[in-house]
Formats: sequence, structure tokens, C-alpha cells
Amino acid sequence: MAAISTEIKQAVCAYINRRGQVIRVGVGTPRQTQIPPLELPRYGAERLSGIRCIATKVKPTPPKESSLTAMAVQRLDALVTVTLTGQGFQRRGGGVTGYVKETYLAHLIPQPEEVVEDGVPAWTISPPLSLDVLGKQDFLDLVEGLEAEFRREFVARQVDIDQDRVLIVGLMTNTLEVREFEDSLAELARLVDTAGGEVLQTISQKRSRPHPQTVIGAGKVQDIALAVQTLGANIVAFNCELSPAQIRNLETQLGARVVDRTEVILDIFAQRAQSRAGKLQVELAQLEYMMPRLTGRGQAMSRLGGGIGTRGPGETKLETERRSIQRRISRLQREVNDLQAHRSRMRQQRQKQEVPTVAIVGYTNAGKSTLINALTNAEVYTANQLFATLDPTTRRLPIQNPDTHESLTVLLTDTVGFIQELPPSLVDAFRATLEEVTEADALLHVVDLSHPAWRSHIQSVVTILGQMPVTPGPMLLTFNKIDAVSSETLDQAKEEYPLAVFISASQRLGLETLRQKLAQLVSYAVGE
Repeated sequence: MAAISTEIKQAVCAYINRRGQVIRVGVGTPRQTQIPPLELPRYGAERLSGIRCIATKVKPTPPKESSLTAMAVQRLDALVTVTLTGQGFQRRGGGVTGYVKETYLAHLIPQPEEVVEDGVPAWTISPPLSLDVLGKQDFLDLVEGLEAEFRREFVARQVDIDQDRVLIVGLMTNTLEVREFEDSLAELARLVDTAGGEVLQTISQKRSRPHPQTVIGAGKVQDIALAVQTLGANIVAFNCELSPAQIRNLETQLGARVVDRTEVILDIFAQRAQSRAGKLQVELAQLEYMMPRLTGRGQAMSRLGGGIGTRGPGETKLETERRSIQRRISRLQREVNDLQAHRSRMRQQRQKQEVPTVAIVGYTNAGKSTLINALTNAEVYTANQLFATLDPTTRRLPIQNPDTHESLTVLLTDTVGFIQELPPSLVDAFRATLEEVTEADALLHVVDLSHPAWRSHIQSVVTILGQMPVTPGPMLLTFNKIDAVSSETLDQAKEEYPLAVFISASQRLGLETLRQKLAQLVSYAVGE
């Protein structure tokens, strides 16, 4: 290797397994020739990959950090760097003394839990070694000792094996403000937590626009791959929507499952759906999301034809699976249409009885379900989570108009929470639920005033309502959770929205004022 590297004036890397077999040879540095994670043997945080790398280096200096990072990403048993003298014998059989200057031995070392949480890799590099000293190293003994320590550290910090360990990646483009970007990362972390995952670390990058192949730059992909191995993450979640090709490219280089924000939301919806209607709509959204992402799953999905005239690729499993999913989507869409028709008939019956309806809308976790419980004792499930409830709940609420002192009954409907950039597949799948909003006589827009991004939440809800096929009725803005905000924030909201109502649904503050305002709103909406 030293002789060849001297002749071509380039680094050469050889990868060797524990049986001493050379399994891969490449021209370039360890970073340039590293084995893709998906091609490496299965390994985990408690063991190494079973492969060591011998790399030549033209300059007589210790290995660079990029080479050590490549070692950590692949969890190599060891990295041996052979530096060259730049001189050698004309005859190849003249021995190695004239080619090799010195060698370095590097390997990973176990880290305590508090260090691992920071995502800092740990390795050690030997001082310059001669070939004789290096040749006397017992690599198998070294590796077995290291793996025993890795196992002890792994067991000491092992968490619930059913909980996904997630690395969050944020891309900030020129179209995003700093505060908006930070809010999106914080929201993604809450989404991951709601989905049952543990957020290990957040990594971000600023680019003018997303990279067409990997969203983020090549160097940042390497940093994330290192963090995945160092922290023991099994999922990497991005704050932006990823194309099928980008997901494939990232999974190949990171060696972990890659999901985008939409997929995390779909997972939460799948967990939260309780009724048949909710499960139906969630399945439709998942299939519509999955459909374009079937492409490129490799030849493992193909089945060969056999016999005369059918040899060749034949019909691929990809096509049969695509047709199967398409048939299922068509069936689900028919069922959602039936659901729409059923809910339409229910609304018509309510309209015949001349009972006005009010739909409670708002950003997810704004307190809509808590409010309907406080007003009507509906016993709707509530939790401090995103998308705690998916299915609409309708309850009667008796109120009195403060102007005419006339008593009337309205129907309050709790709807699915909105979120910034609501995925199109969810809007389409939940059209039966969202129709409760468009068909209501009036809207009650609940805002979580205790959230730092309450202004952007208002804008997100207004934007989604503006995209509805039918313009919703008049709306009453209601700020919730006033018991958890400072007086300064409360004063700002009152100044910006003087006609709004300020309440605390959990503490039952301001509910009587809300009932009076609702009565005035309904009277105006139905033209009384």
C-alpha cells in the first residue's frame, strides 16, 4: 500500500474484517472512501462494526479530524494511518522501510452519559509508532476490551427500548425569519415528544435554499451521521418537507430512518384516532403521503418473470403495490364521501330545528377541548399535547343575549386543531371534519396567549380558514390561558385586539363574558 500510494501520490485505504480479509479498497482519504452505513454490518451503540481501516497519508502528519470523524461514523474497530516518506525503492520488492515514515493508531473510546448527550465523539490517537511496534498490537484483544466497556456504558444509560431516539435537523432558508425558524424547531420537538419520541439533540444549518439531493450540505450530513452514531439515534426528523429522493439519499448516508414534519404529524394522528371516521381519515392521509414515496425502493421490490416470452424484469412488485394502494385510496375516498354525506344530513336536521351552530377553531393545544368541557361538561379528552383530540364533538350550550335578555341554545362543535403549514394530505383527508367549520353559523377562534408565538398561531389559523372552499361565518377571537401570562403580554393583546374575549378555560375565568359575547355573535350571524 505504501509503495502504491507513493507511486500515484494519493492516499489509499484498505478495509479489513476481523478474519483478516480485505473487503474493500479505495483511492482517497478515509472520509472519501468510507463505507455507506447501509452496507456496514449491523452494529449498535454497544459494539463496533468489526472492520478496521488501514490508510496511507502522503504527508507525515497525524490523521485529520475528517478521517477520525469517518472512523466514528462507521464505528470502525480502529484506524491505522501510515505516513509516507515521499521516497522509495525503484524495485517493488525492496521492502517497506523506504516508503513508511511512521504510523498512528486511532480508535473510539466509551464515553460517560453526560458527555454523550452533547454529541461529542471520543477517540484516542497514539503517538507516532514504528511498524515493528504496530505489528505487535493485538487488535482482537483491543477490540474485545473496548466493546466490553461500550456494553457497560450502553446498559448504564439504556432507556425504554420502545421509545424512539430522535435527532432533529432544522434548515433555515432566506425566506424564514430567525424567530419563525426557532418556533418551527420548538414545535417539531413538541411533535416528536407527542409522538412518543425522545429528542436527543437539535442540529441546524443556514442555506440560501435546500440542497436538491440532501436538503442540507455534505459537511452537515457528515456531522449528523456522526451524531447519529455517537448518540445512538434511530430517527432523524427534519423541520421541512422532504422529497422521496432526498429521504433515500439521506437514509443511505446517515444509516438511520429519516422522516419529515408531515410524517411525524401523521404518526400522531394515527395514535390519536379513536372513532371509525377518524381512523378512516388518518389511513387515507397516510396512503396519499406514501404513494409518491414508493418509487426508488430498489430492485428488492421487483419480481422476475419466468418462461418463454416472460424473461426479463416482468411486472415489478412496485407496480403491484402501487395499484393495491391506489385501489385502497379510492375505496377510502368513497367512504370519506359517505361520511361527508352523513354529516351533511345531520347538519341539515339541526338547521331544520333552527339551532345555530358555533365551531371552535384554533391552533393545536390552544385549549379548545378544555373550553367545551368547561362550558358544557362534555367530558372530551384533554391533555397538554398537540392534536390530543381529532374527532369533532358537538354539545348544546344554553346562553342568554345580554341586549334582548332572550334565552337561546347553540350547538358548540370542537374541531381538529390547526398547525402551521398543515400538510395538504391532511386537509384533503379531513375535509369531512373541516366541513363542520365551513357549515357553522359562527366561529369561536381560541388562541393560547401563553405561547410565545401566539401571533403567528393566529395568522396560521386565519390562513387555513382562508383556504376553505366556503367562506366561514363571523368569528369571535378568544384568548385562553390568561392565568399563565404576564400582565405585559395581556396588555399587548388587549391593545392589539380590543374586541377579543380573555379567559382561562381551566380556571373557569371569564366564561360568563364569553357566553354573552357568543350570544351577541350568534344573534348577528343568524340575522336576528
